[in-house]
Amino acid sequence: MKISIVTVTYNAESTIRRTMESVASQTYSDTEHIIIDGASKDRTVDIAKEYNATILSEPDRGLYDAMNKAFNLVTGDYICFLNAGDTLHSPFTLAHIAQAVSSATASTADPNSFPAVIYGDTDIVDSDGNFLRPRHLTPPDNLTWRSFQQGMLVCHQAFYVNRRIAQSYDTSYRFSADFDWCIRCMKEGEKKGMHNIYIKEPLADYLSEGMTTANHKASLLERFRIMCRHYGLLSTIANHIYFVFRAIFRHIKPILQ
Repeated sequence: MKISIVTVTYNAESTIRRTMESVASQTYSDTEHIIIDGASKDRTVDIAKEYNATILSEPDRGLYDAMNKAFNLVTGDYICFLNAGDTLHSPFTLAHIAQAVSSATASTADPNSFPAVIYGDTDIVDSDGNFLRPRHLTPPDNLTWRSFQQGMLVCHQAFYVNRRIAQSYDTSYRFSADFDWCIRCMKEGEKKGMHNIYIKEPLADYLSEGMTTANHKASLLERFRIMCRHYGLLSTIANHIYFVFRAIFRHIKPILQ
């Protein structure tokens, strides 16, 4: 089983090396690392060339347009998008994923028996890679596309999609196309009768100041639109009322303890 890791970059010389090192240090060897670069003007591409990676560097129309280019290059059975600055949680992360798939499919050759999605937990790290906290949203044991009514329960960087069901990103969304992508990929997996696997450990270390974090309000508005598209307006409004109470409780919980 081959795993493809895709990293989209633009002027990322300050963060790309630790991402490259993270992938290069994996104990599982049947992998590929694909760099989709937006014609960086710094040393991003030069640094990436130091590693065994496939590199495409040319202008693009934004993050999700660049991600879509990856689908013409990946050859792995599973694909994950890992941002510059983010890392795989440990050198054994991909080995654990491969073992989980092997265990789930040992008795059959039916392609639909292979998991649609393998997902796990995420740790938040600072700009030096130091652990800050676990991500406050944790995925359920049985994740479906309907689960995302409760928000982005799985970090994009800890979400490995079977290439047979991987969808293109909807580039009409500037900041939250990954949220929509996760839902649509899981819908496609469900159509094919495929199951999902939860690996109950951190799969990714996520840099706290990503693009969506920097554009938080715009991202939330897009997520509202995406949820309306997939779940309906009334359900989405009801869930957002729940989100408000959840956020309030999370902030007052330390005071009550």
